[in-house]
Order: sequence, then structure tokens, then C-alpha cells
Amino acid sequence: MDLVASLLEGNRLSLARLITQVENRTSEGLAALSELFPSTGRAHLIGVTGAPGTGKSSLVNQLTLAYRQPMKETSGRRKDPLRVAIVAVDPTSPFTGGAILGDRVRMRDLAGDPGVFIRSMATRGSLGGLASATAAVVQILDAAGFDVILIETVGAGQAEVDIARLAHTTLVIEAPGLGDEIQAIKAGLLEVADILVVNKADHPGVEATERALRGMLQLAHPVPHIFHHHGKLERVGTPPVGQIDQCDWIPPILRTVATEGIGIPDLMDSIDRHSQYLRESGEWQRREAARLENELNNLLLEALMSRFRTSMQEAHYGSVLSEVLARQLSPWQAVEVLINGGNR
Repeated sequence: MDLVASLLEGNRLSLARLITQVENRTSEGLAALSELFPSTGRAHLIGVTGAPGTGKSSLVNQLTLAYRQPMKETSGRRKDPLRVAIVAVDPTSPFTGGAILGDRVRMRDLAGDPGVFIRSMATRGSLGGLASATAAVVQILDAAGFDVILIETVGAGQAEVDIARLAHTTLVIEAPGLGDEIQAIKAGLLEVADILVVNKADHPGVEATERALRGMLQLAHPVPHIFHHHGKLERVGTPPVGQIDQCDWIPPILRTVATEGIGIPDLMDSIDRHSQYLRESGEWQRREAARLENELNNLLLEALMSRFRTSMQEAHYGSVLSEVLARQLSPWQAVEVLINGGNR
């Protein structure tokens, strides 16, 4: 059975099997990626990141339910329900090496909906909050015709910034009562946020959390409140409605209670406005170019490293590594020795 043709016809079983092939880096999976690549680039990639315990999975669940509802044609943008795919990157099980699947427990409301596809992925030791095959899996889902792809990171804290290199819109989720809000700054999450969400807003301390986030944005960037975001200068403040193409995007700070669906309409509106801004300003194309360049560089590094190790005798590598362990060679000297083929 041709998995690619079956996937393009909407077969969910073929989609699941092809994702497995891609995760396992089989020749069939890699060939499918090349064949499907011209059909990609249409989905809106939304990253959802933040520290563990902030309610990312519950928020993803509510966003998906909202996308699956018909929208009133008030803005002239979206009317019909959208097809939604969820890539939930879970910690690797220490026993099986697979994903723990904790997100599936919180997304039972989505079971049985043919317009929703959920895939859990194990990190398999990858840093940055994402599994190494996430970009490839997202490409498969994009080609399969999903309108929105929600990518939920593992919630590793200070290693979450990789999501900004993959997603068009990055949601950074905070919650009151989890400790010092300065951790958000230390983790670098505010620098990658397109939208800041204070979830669990019914808990005590929500005002302090929101005030700390807003204050840190303004304190770090005094008048005229200019800061770097995605490699460009931006200003702190809310752009007037209707003038989104005349000023840079300013990350709004929103309150939600995901378990009760509170604040979800406002969050959806902000995501739609950000998508509109990306397309009207040309930022969508710039982010797509940066995303593909990053993916190409990662694949190139992996391929070069694999070819380098294949062409090198294991005994020689082991000998150089032994000298490093014995402090006879520094790692920098060892790299020179290995690259020069043993010439010192």
C-alpha cells in the first residue's frame, strides 16, 4: 500500500503509520518526506510552551475544541471548523523509551472527532523541549491537510526556546503560585513569546504574576520600550485595532482558566490577529524561511557528523578520546586531530 497516496486521500491509519516511519528514520519515511514536501507550508503552526504545571495540555484541549466549533462570520476571516493536529512531546519513559502519554489523559474530550489528530512523541533524550523528529512529523501533518497544528513542548523550563524556531505563533504559558516569576526571564521565554498567557487565573496571586510579567517587559526596556524579538526591534504597548500593519507585534498578556474555558475566546482572537499580522507584514514568509533554514542546518550537521564517524576508525576515535579523558589533549585540540586525520 502506498502510504503517501493513502495519506493524501485522508486515511488516518496511513498517517499514523507514516509518522512512525518518519520517527524511526526508515528509508520509506525519508522518501515520503521528500514526496510530500511540495504539499506543505499551508498550516498555522502554534507552539505551546511553559514550565510544568502551568496547564499547557488543558489549554491545548480547549483551543482545539474552539477551533472545531463553527465561527460566526463577524471578522470575515474564519467560518468553518478547522482541522486540528496536536503534537504532544512527552518525557521519555525510563522503562520503555516511549512517550508517557500524559497529555492523552487530559484530552479525552477530543476522542472520536475525525477532524482532530493527536500524536504523542517521546523526547528520546532531545533537549530544547522538542523531539528531534518533531519538525518532520509536523511536515507530514501539514501535507495531510490540517489547518492548525498545535505543538506542545515537554515543559523542560529553560530549554524551551527551540519551539520559536519551529512555530509561527508561540504561546508562553505561566501560572500563579509556581514560584518566583523571575524564572520566566531566566528561561528566556519572554523573548520567544508572541502571546503570554497567565493560566489558572482563578488561583491566588494572578495579579502579582501578571504585574511581574508586564513589569519585566517594561523594566528591561525603558522608554521608548524597544526590545529585540525574533531578531527585530519591537515596542512595548498594545497596537491599535486596525493598525496592525503599521507597527510591530506586541505580545499581549492574557488570563485564562483552561479547565473551565474562561479566556479562550480572547486567546483565539489574539492568535487570529497574530496570524493576520504575520501575513500582512511579510513576517510569515520570513519565519518560514528561518524555520526551513534551521531545519536544513540541523539535518546537515547530523548528516556530516554521521558521515564523519562512519569514515573514521573507531580505534582512532577511542584513542583520541582517551587522551582527552587523561587531560593530555583539550577537546579543542582533539577536534583538530580528528579533523586532520591524526596529524599533530
